[in-house]
Amino acid sequence: MNPNIHDMAVHLLEAAENRRRFIVALAGPPAAGKSFLSGWLCRELNARRAGCAAVVPMDGYHYDNAVLEPQGLIPVKGAPQTFDCDGLRQDLERIRRTDRSVAVPVFDRPLDLARAGGRLITLEHRIVIVEGNYLLLDEGPWPALRPLFDMTLFLDVPDELLEARLIQRWREMGQDQAGALERTRHKDMLNARLIKAASVAADLHWAASD
Repeated sequence: MNPNIHDMAVHLLEAAENRRRFIVALAGPPAAGKSFLSGWLCRELNARRAGCAAVVPMDGYHYDNAVLEPQGLIPVKGAPQTFDCDGLRQDLERIRRTDRSVAVPVFDRPLDLARAGGRLITLEHRIVIVEGNYLLLDEGPWPALRPLFDMTLFLDVPDELLEARLIQRWREMGQDQAGALERTRHKDMLNARLIKAASVAADLHWAASD
């Protein structure tokens, strides 16, 4: 992975100087490394200025299976229409107001469900990193998020590397090889190609090759 995380942390601290809140969108396809990179960047920021940064994961806004099942959307869970984009937008508007702490949901991947109030964004968190697949998607309700971001980053990974990572992810979650291939090629990679084709250009573009 070739972004210099240390330089990025310094860059964000400088950009956020004298700002009560600075919201960064870190977008990219599934298995691009968004959760890993956002967590690493958050730790680097907090190492330089204790308690200044936090992460809001878009995955926390998955609709519950109880909502998706009657609509026949369980087979495509992870597609844009299976997220509560309006709920994310409303929470980001509350976070931007900086008048109180805001509880946000987080996704429990092993349990395949979102946990409400799983993370608290406090007034001390001046830099908030929002990470997720569709933050820069230029269709449906997603463009309404963009005015809430002060900076946008896109993490790009070659399709062959994404596929290998996704297969490994599904195998680690108990799928056999055939099931992992099916979910990867006929679900996740469809979303990955949509994200690459239909997302607006980010302020910064990060590429990974291994």
